[in-house]
Amino acid sequence: MSRVPQWLGRLGAGLTEMGERLDERRAEVEQEHTGPGPERPAEPVPAAEPEHVTVVPVRPDPAQAVPWGVRVAAEAGWRVLVLAGTVWVLMKVISAVQLVVLAFVAALLITALLQPTVARLRRYGLPRGPATALTAILGFVIMGLIGWFVTWQVMENIDNLSNQIQAGIDDLRKWLLNSPFHVTDKQINQIAKSLRDAIGANTDQITSAGLEGVTVIVEALTGILLTMFSTLFLLYDGRRIWEWTLKLVPAAARPGVAGAGPRAWRTLTAYVRGTVIVAMIDAIFIGLGIYFLNVPMAVPLAVFIFLFAFIPLVGAVVSGALAVVVALVTQGVFTAVMTLVVVLAVQQIEGHILQPFILGRAVRVHPLAVVLSVAAGGLVAGIGGAVVAVPLVAVTNTVVGYLRQYARKAALRQTQQRPTGAPAATAAVGAPAALPVTAAPAEPSAPAVPPGTTPPSTGTPPDGPAQTPPPAIEET
Repeated sequence: MSRVPQWLGRLGAGLTEMGERLDERRAEVEQEHTGPGPERPAEPVPAAEPEHVTVVPVRPDPAQAVPWGVRVAAEAGWRVLVLAGTVWVLMKVISAVQLVVLAFVAALLITALLQPTVARLRRYGLPRGPATALTAILGFVIMGLIGWFVTWQVMENIDNLSNQIQAGIDDLRKWLLNSPFHVTDKQINQIAKSLRDAIGANTDQITSAGLEGVTVIVEALTGILLTMFSTLFLLYDGRRIWEWTLKLVPAAARPGVAGAGPRAWRTLTAYVRGTVIVAMIDAIFIGLGIYFLNVPMAVPLAVFIFLFAFIPLVGAVVSGALAVVVALVTQGVFTAVMTLVVVLAVQQIEGHILQPFILGRAVRVHPLAVVLSVAAGGLVAGIGGAVVAVPLVAVTNTVVGYLRQYARKAALRQTQQRPTGAPAATAAVGAPAALPVTAAPAEPSAPAVPPGTTPPSTGTPPDGPAQTPPPAIEET
């Protein structure tokens, strides 16, 4: 009988524990249906047995791993490659139509020289057509007469010049034999034999060059005709051609290009007229000098000096050297030295006095830019490229300077027109001239004013703040 209470006590404890478990289960079910209840302390979870874990290092973004300087160099590099490819394709296209390009550029230079005459005739009351025709005919007639005169002088004096050259070579040979250079007769004969052998070995090439000369003459005549027609239409209808060209420019850049065009044309006109004046002065004074020194063909040499003066730096050297060589082989060493003195004196006066005074600052180009541009133009297109290189650089310098100034003024004008309180970043210097205008926030409507009363003064007109109109683009 003594074990009955113990068994009952264990049974009651088991029932109590079962009831507590049922209560906990009921609470969990109610919590799932009704939402979270009061938090209960979480029972500790036994730690899992550690397993072998492979740690994978986090790799950075490749763009962030490249240094900033290298990224900038790469960005600039591929853009430079694109520009270089574009220039290469453009040069290939130009070389394919080189004759047309040179003819049109020559027409531009001749038009820049003759256009002031057309404008002067029109101010005198002559219609545009007759003024253009008269100017073009006179210009081409004068150029043709100069070419004919040079050819005539050369053909008239070629026999006499050949005899003088032969006599000059004999005098030069005697001078070398008696000179302190210890040149022997055998060495001179060996040099002459080598020259004859070289000419004999290259007879086929010389003959082929002579045959190619026919093609060159045909191309030259074609270029002359293209130049004449282009010059005539540029003189007559140049303004319409320029207006049509402006239509090909995007609308956002059109005002700047419209202002840069007339300035570029003024630069080109100043360059051509100044170069013609300087070349004429060089030809006259050097021609007079070699004439008084009894150098044969002084007038044709003066014309050559005039023509070669259109090639800056290089042309003066070549034409001066030609005059000195003719004086050396025809009149001797003393006359050649005096010719060299005359050429150097005139060219020094030209470079330090005439060009700065006549050309002025409008077409001033650094000598290094002149040398590099003449060399590049000669390599690309021969003599024509060397003639065109310097005016192209001068015009490019004028256009770039004007566009930079125009962009700066446009940014400043936009800054002045910015509404009060607008962020300064919207009018930064160097921003495009045309930016989307952000609508200003609407002002609260004014309270109603009873009839017969005067609204209070706010210092602002009823129609809003006065807007200053932007300055008009300069008309040229």
